[in-house]
Amino acid sequence: MVNTSHRAFVGAAAALFAASTALMITWCNSMSAMPGMPMPGGWSMSMMWMRMPGQSWPGMATAFLGMWLVMMIAMMLPVLMPILWRYRRAIALAEHRHVDALTTLVGAAYFFVWTLFGAIAFLLGTILTSMEMQWPALSRAVPAAIGLILMVCGALQFSAWKAHHLTCCRAAPDCCGTPPADMRSAWRHGLRSGLHCVHCCFGLTILLLVVGVMDLRAMAFVTAAICVERLAPAGLRIARLIGMVLAGAGLLLIGYTALA
Repeated sequence: MVNTSHRAFVGAAAALFAASTALMITWCNSMSAMPGMPMPGGWSMSMMWMRMPGQSWPGMATAFLGMWLVMMIAMMLPVLMPILWRYRRAIALAEHRHVDALTTLVGAAYFFVWTLFGAIAFLLGTILTSMEMQWPALSRAVPAAIGLILMVCGALQFSAWKAHHLTCCRAAPDCCGTPPADMRSAWRHGLRSGLHCVHCCFGLTILLLVVGVMDLRAMAFVTAAICVERLAPAGLRIARLIGMVLAGAGLLLIGYTALA
């Protein structure tokens, strides 16, 4: 009975991942067909940061958060699955009832944290977009600023802060503790896991936001980086290698911008 339940859980997660990935690819392809707005400084602003004619601000925010949640499910579900699997097995071995409901609640709380992060990103992104459209000098500084952000994201990969949250995301017992077995503590467990994950992936997520949140290549790189540093045996070493790549890319972009 338990094995059947576990197989159903894996099947449901695989179906959710496949559906979210397919929807994300469809959205990205539709967005790529829409040309961005040329900006001073030789770059183009994505249409997703601009309110369309007849679109309200609440409608724009809702559309962004819906897209963001689907994207987070597609990107983060592979690294969330080991956490959910360990939690599920622990409460199943304790013969706790409502295993499916509690596991789902942990996952819902985890993605709730990412949705809040997306709301903050939307607010800051729309404010910055408005400033860039009003001040050409700020717009011209964007390419160099992106290079600087890449270097900062790379530096974060070497920090003790990153190492701590990466360890917790890899489910070290001293960080994560004993899995909870009731609805309130399951929600708190999901929130805690989500907060560790947001902190751990902060630099890579910022990279995705500044390079192109609807760019499939950027999404693929960030997803691969998160999965490898989270699931590979030498996760911290790989995280630092990723940091070197980001810092080098940022330095090259700054140099290219200076010569342009």
